[in-house]
Amino acid sequence: MTQTNHRAATGQRAAPATPARQVGSFLKELLFVVVGAIVVSSVLRAFVGQMFIIPSQSMENTLLIGDRVVVQKITGFQRGDVVVFADPGDWLAGAEIAERGPIGKALEFIGVLPDTSTEHLIKRVIGMPGDRVVCCDAKGRITVNGYALDEQAYLYTSPDGERMNPSDVRFDVVVPQDRIFVMGDHRSLSADSRCHLSDVSTDQPRGEVAFVPVRLVVGPAVAIAAPFGRATILHRPAIFEDVPAAKNPAPAEAVIKPDGVRC
Repeated sequence: MTQTNHRAATGQRAAPATPARQVGSFLKELLFVVVGAIVVSSVLRAFVGQMFIIPSQSMENTLLIGDRVVVQKITGFQRGDVVVFADPGDWLAGAEIAERGPIGKALEFIGVLPDTSTEHLIKRVIGMPGDRVVCCDAKGRITVNGYALDEQAYLYTSPDGERMNPSDVRFDVVVPQDRIFVMGDHRSLSADSRCHLSDVSTDQPRGEVAFVPVRLVVGPAVAIAAPFGRATILHRPAIFEDVPAAKNPAPAEAVIKPDGVRC
């Protein structure tokens, strides 16, 4: 007969757990829960979604400074979506970098706190690979593949109700392969694709840096999570559903007219 069976047969019971053992067991279970939560949060951040803080006025009134936006990484994006992307090439030169402390950085890494990195930007996708984007037609509207965009639903509106013009910068571009053309909703305060059409890069043709590589896109913003009073779902404007497909395959290099476009 084993020792365990002997105890059962003789009516003996196991010694009750001491307070120290109970505390140790609780701490061990708590550690497992915390580690599990960190792993789950990190996986969700890497493959499902991530939060970012809006640092500038470039997307007003759609997004305001300090808004916390949720970016999903499961599905792709389309024309009209608001997307977060890594800096494609000195777009953020001179920008102030917001730094967290060690604990803040750790919580940001696992997704508990929103990303404050200025290495990312957020803009609206206007042109996909192969699209011809032109500013502007006779009525001052931006056209995509010949279709005029009515952008009143999201362009910046001043406190007195004045609607901003689609663009004061004139351009005519064809978006190259694997890249997108983006613009902010507050056009006069957004240093977007239009403002880099004359940039010179050591490893790219002139103006190519204006077109964001698809591989640098984190994903589309799907909601404002905070402040609570601004919490809402972000929808793709219906006008983009009527934009026709590009007439020709996307070129290997961007087509930019006129040469020397500047904001």
